[in-house]
Amino acid sequence: MLETIQWTDDGVVMIDQTRLPREEVYVTCRDYREVAEAIRSMVIRGAPAIGVAAAMGVALGTLRADNLDAEFQTICDTLAQTRPTAVNLFWAIERMKRLYQSLRGCPVEEIRKRLVAEAIEIRREDIAINQAMGRHGAELVPDGKTVLTHCNAGALATAGYGTALGVIRAAVAAGKKIDVFAGETRPFLQGARLTVWELMHDGIPATLITDSMAGHFLKSGRIGCVVVGADRIAANGDVANKIGTYPVAVLAHENGVPFYVAAPVSTLDLSLESGDQIPIEQRPPREVTHVFGVQVAPEGAAAANPAFDVTPNRYVTAIITERGVAHPPFTESLRRIQAGS
Repeated sequence: MLETIQWTDDGVVMIDQTRLPREEVYVTCRDYREVAEAIRSMVIRGAPAIGVAAAMGVALGTLRADNLDAEFQTICDTLAQTRPTAVNLFWAIERMKRLYQSLRGCPVEEIRKRLVAEAIEIRREDIAINQAMGRHGAELVPDGKTVLTHCNAGALATAGYGTALGVIRAAVAAGKKIDVFAGETRPFLQGARLTVWELMHDGIPATLITDSMAGHFLKSGRIGCVVVGADRIAANGDVANKIGTYPVAVLAHENGVPFYVAAPVSTLDLSLESGDQIPIEQRPPREVTHVFGVQVAPEGAAAANPAFDVTPNRYVTAIITERGVAHPPFTESLRRIQAGS
């Protein structure tokens, strides 16, 4: 299985996703600030993977802290300020904070040891969660059809196995004959660079399409369903995911193609009534005006670069989690799933 992120004696080791597919290079973060920069610069990306990285960053920071009580909040704040949309980031940091508070009064070395163990456990749990999600979602994938996905919600976006790609992997493992269309995902090209690379690595038939081709293929009758991941899901089932997801959902709805979202329970943010309240990260315009350092727009051209969009719940057929599949009305089903009932 592809190793996205690992805890080692030398530090937090992660595959540099900015250099895929041309180079498979691993970087070692030896300080929590380096973990924060890796998240910010998208060396590591994908909501679940960001959560694991944040937890490991907190653990790493505690090992290096001279005065743990004085520095712990700064460590957490530094990691929390990296990317605003993916709720898994804040979920993981809060989990580490709760453990830290429960250990107040214990010897410092014991606190450090427990925080490291917790970060490693979050990684282990994430892989198990993705595999459970895959089993639930595989039942929804029609046999003998093509699955369309957007961005990268595979092993690279998680600690391993994947959310949306985990559903696809599980469907293949169950014997279903499917292939995958992957949207390129401008401007960062996660679909072209990462999703196709992962699928080829696993021997799953994959075809790369530009984002603007989605409507053409959804109308063709070839696509059996759309499966995407998520970075935050509001209480009403509105879904924040990589920019370009919303138009795919609208096109799927127009053509009668089921649109599924695969995400762990930690991606649910039921404190938000709707997606209108989800903060949207704004990234540098240069990612739009340049492709891998090559200028593709006129000098001085203005460019907008929101990293995410919000798909209204009316376009979402179902939300696949590790605890089962939520169907509309999501205000009821998501709350039941989060409660574990």
